[in-house]
Amino acid sequence: MEMDQSLNVYGEALQPCSERPRTGFFRDGCCNTGAQDVGSHTVCVEVTDDFLAFSKARGNDLTTPVPEFGFPGLKAGDRWCLCAARWLESQQADQAPRVHMTRTHLRALEVIPLELLRRYAADLN
Repeated sequence: MEMDQSLNVYGEALQPCSERPRTGFFRDGCCNTGAQDVGSHTVCVEVTDDFLAFSKARGNDLTTPVPEFGFPGLKAGDRWCLCAARWLESQQADQAPRVHMTRTHLRALEVIPLELLRRYAADLN
């Protein structure tokens, strides 16, 4: 599987999102992406209880462990590489979690405007 260049929304080196739990489409701890990642798992977020409930209601249960895939289940405060379209959907429903900009892949900007991401930045400098 081929990976796109590891750059964040600022065009700088992409910083890791989470090792515990290990996240990312490639399960490398980063929100890297490539042609195989049709969901564009590019937005590094800090999940909240409200967001997790929203996601579960939309059919994506991120709280229940799936040991056969090495997935421990998420809890509030965990960082996770989220699909860009799911983040945008959650934002439109007023349930969007905070975004770690230096850990969010540049390709997220194909779906979400930079200025909108900045409004939810957990690490804006």
